[in-house]
Amino acid sequence: FDEPNRWMTSGGLGTMGYGLPAALGVQLAHPESLVIDIGGDASVQMTMQEMSTAIQYGLPIKIFILNNEWMGMVRQWQQLLHGERYSHSYSASLPDFVKMAEAFGCLGLRARTPAELDDAIRQMIDYPGPVIFDCCVTKEENCFPMIPSGKAHNDMILAEETRDLGSIIDDAGKRLV
Repeated sequence: FDEPNRWMTSGGLGTMGYGLPAALGVQLAHPESLVIDIGGDASVQMTMQEMSTAIQYGLPIKIFILNNEWMGMVRQWQQLLHGERYSHSYSASLPDFVKMAEAFGCLGLRARTPAELDDAIRQMIDYPGPVIFDCCVTKEENCFPMIPSGKAHNDMILAEETRDLGSIIDDAGKRLV
């Protein structure tokens, strides 16, 4: 980013559902700007009804879904910090996001392989209206950095630190999940 105030983020603090409404607000404030919400499939589902706002007000937001069929951050915490005890974080019945886009009256795109990605991203950016982009990713892929429960920003976990997480959360903390 070559200018300040061009990046909106929840800061990785688990505010699932933040991205789509934030993108609407940013697009309203900056109508000539390209606004892209990058979020997970569960996050987008929490606020998907706001696509009707984008259509109603002609807001050309781009919703780029990193679709791993999980509540990604929840699954990641369960994997890395809670002994791979998975509970209620898998989405076995996801909607077809391309059909959902069409139902709202916007463009729906999907990429299932890395080879499809560049062309689909160009199509998303070039399209003058709202877009829902379903980017299917590896189901076990993690997203870093992340901040463990009860820890500060300077205690965040980076990708290369995931090999030895036993000292980050004790057995009492693991039982919470």
